[in-house]
Parts: sequence; C-alpha cells; structure tokens
Amino acid sequence: MNTPAEEDIIVFRGPQRACLEFGLVLDAKAIAYQLIETESDWVLAVPAALQSAAREELARYAAERRKPRRYPPAMVPFPGAPIGVLLYVLVLLLIAHAAGASWFGIDWLAAGDLHRDAAPMLPWWRALTALTLHLDALHLIGNLLFGAAIGVILGRMFGPGVAWAAILGAGMLANLVELWLAPADHRAAGASTAVFAALGLLSGYGWGQRRWLAERWLHAYAPLIAGACLLALFGAGPEPSSVPGNEQPTGQVDVLGHLLGFGSGVLLGFVFAHTGWPRSRRASVQAWAGCGALAALLAAWMRALWAALNLN
Repeated sequence: MNTPAEEDIIVFRGPQRACLEFGLVLDAKAIAYQLIETESDWVLAVPAALQSAAREELARYAAERRKPRRYPPAMVPFPGAPIGVLLYVLVLLLIAHAAGASWFGIDWLAAGDLHRDAAPMLPWWRALTALTLHLDALHLIGNLLFGAAIGVILGRMFGPGVAWAAILGAGMLANLVELWLAPADHRAAGASTAVFAALGLLSGYGWGQRRWLAERWLHAYAPLIAGACLLALFGAGPEPSSVPGNEQPTGQVDVLGHLLGFGSGVLLGFVFAHTGWPRSRRASVQAWAGCGALAALLAAWMRALWAALNLN
C-alpha cells in the first residue's frame, strides 16, 4: 500500500480498472500523475499545480461517456439502381449523337448550352439542356463514368427514380444560379454540374445524418470534408478544349458551376437527412419521380429546339 506525496492531490478514487482508464486520459493530455493503491481502492494523484487541468479533463471524459450513443437508422438498399444509371447513359449518348449529327439541321450545342438570351427572363430550359451536352468524347466519357458510379450509390440509397430526379433538380438549380451570377457572355455545357450535385447530395445526406449524433465534430463532418476534397481534386482539373471553329463554350473549367452544383446537392441532401424524405419504397413513387425527371428534360429540349428552329 502506498500513499500520495504531501504535495500531490487526489483527483480520482475507484477500482484499479477505472483508475487505469482515467490514467490514459491524463496521459493523452500529458498530465503527470501517480497511480496508487490504498487500503480499500486505487487513486490517481497529480501535483497541486495540475489538479485543475486534471479534474477538467476527467470531468469532460466522464460526461462524454455518459452521453447515449445514437446511430443512423439502418438503410435497406433500394433495388433497380442500375436502371437509373442505364437511362442516364442512354440520355447522354443520345444527345451526344444528335448534337454530333446536327439533327434537324440545328446546332444543338448553341441551342442548349448554358448562356443568357436577349430576353429579360432567365432561359430556364438551358439549365436542363446544358446538363446533357458535352464538348467532345473525353468530356462525355468522364461524366459518364463518374456520374454512373455515384448514381449507383444514390440509387441504392433513395431509389433510382427519386435519386435521379434529385440529381437533375439540384443540377438545374445550380445552373439557374450560375446564369444569374455569371456575366452575360458566360457559356458552359456538361453533366459535371449534375455529377457534382450528386456528390454534394451524398455528402450532405451523410453529414445530415451524423450531425446530431454524439460524436466528435471531425466524425460528424467527415462526409462533408470528403466530398469537399473530391470537389477540389476533380472540380478544378482540365477539361477538353472546344471544337475548332466553335467559339463557345470554351474549354475552361466551369469552377462556378461545379461549386454551385456541389452546394445545391449538399443542401438537398441535408434536407433529406433531417426530414427522412424521400425514403418511400413504393414502386409508383420511384416511377413517377423518374418519369417526371425525363419529362422535364424532354420539355426543356423541345423548348430549346423550337427556339432554334424559329431562329433558322
């Protein structure tokens, strides 16, 4: 049996196992202490000058231990995720073929890229049509691969119809804001805005689920940090140059579009996480959401092509 030195202060008393555990807490904060066995139990003693810091750390650790741990609800994956990805691929390939072959004698890139018209109102349809256009094959393939990969994940999380409707909606919102913020001569095209919106949707949903759990801030914000790192890694990289003779849009990276896409996705994902919507497993909900997204895209292209035919 030992006794603390006269200048040492006992900051914890209990069984040996508890003292060892709390001793690790003091070790982590580089607070010197003694583990001493007494007649009835064990104690942790620290120099008088360190007692305030030691008591504060032990109290914080004890409070953390008492917090009930909460976990995100278990998610049962939705079926049919490959169907949504297949439709995404088919739509982009169909538009790429139509633009390359100049169907109906129309310059599809000029008809559907993201830029302001002379009209005072924002051309809402371009916020959708621009998501399906690409400058060349490399641009298209990159968005096909990245979009398909993250689309499978979101399709299993929300169902294929709801997932792609959310991606399209977030991408459209980002493009509308970009039209409003960007200068009049700004032009852009590509599914990358929607792809980064999908990344933001995934990050925002994970952040929203973990935000209120009894976890350290780094764990809670990990999905958001991971998404932001991917945005920084891929969102500012080189993109293909424009086709010779086609002055707009340029091959410059649309950093504003990527940022807005990611931000709109994060916002929507955070809302999904806190409202619990939409997690309906009814096939009709998925079908209506998917058909609604395709209908919106079709209506946007009909409006764009009608305007192009009238100009011709």
